[in-house]
Amino acid sequence: MTESGGNRAEAEDSLEAVNDMTFPFVRAAMAAVVAVAAFPALAQESTNRVATKTDWSVFTEENPKECWGVSSPKESVNSRDGQPVSVRRGDILLFVTFRPGSGARGEVSFTGGYPFADGSIVKVDIDGTSYDLFSDGEWAWPASAEADAALLAGMKKGTTATLSAASGRGTQTKDTFSLRGFTAAMEEAEKRCQ
Repeated sequence: MTESGGNRAEAEDSLEAVNDMTFPFVRAAMAAVVAVAAFPALAQESTNRVATKTDWSVFTEENPKECWGVSSPKESVNSRDGQPVSVRRGDILLFVTFRPGSGARGEVSFTGGYPFADGSIVKVDIDGTSYDLFSDGEWAWPASAEADAALLAGMKKGTTATLSAASGRGTQTKDTFSLRGFTAAMEEAEKRCQ
């Protein structure tokens, strides 16, 4: 769990560095980083699976209380200069996290298993509708609560979500996630974190 604490400290240092900036988006982005900085290590280490809903699993942790649905891609394609390439990537996971007191809204996050290109946007396509995630290191999130809500609504209606991103080394990735069981998994995770 020290990795989790280290991530949080790094995120808090980053937040302090931008406190003097006046751009609301930057502050919102850094606040999101602090809010979920401890989550990546915790999520990948948890063994508390409480439900499986088709292609989505639900996990819970008690201290701090968090509940989330998570899935891995059904297909991953890596390319460079339009040609398929073989690359080594870490875990590729799409999450929706719930915390007590945050109301009924979940928070979407994505890890591509590699550091995204600095300042890049991860594109999400759900059955022809496009959404954007901002990236920081190996993680990406919607830029606002409204963007989260729109993406969640799209995921509940959709059948697949394809996330396209770029690494710092110029590799283009395309990860396709099934949304079968998504709505049931979100209902389960939300219920467990009320």
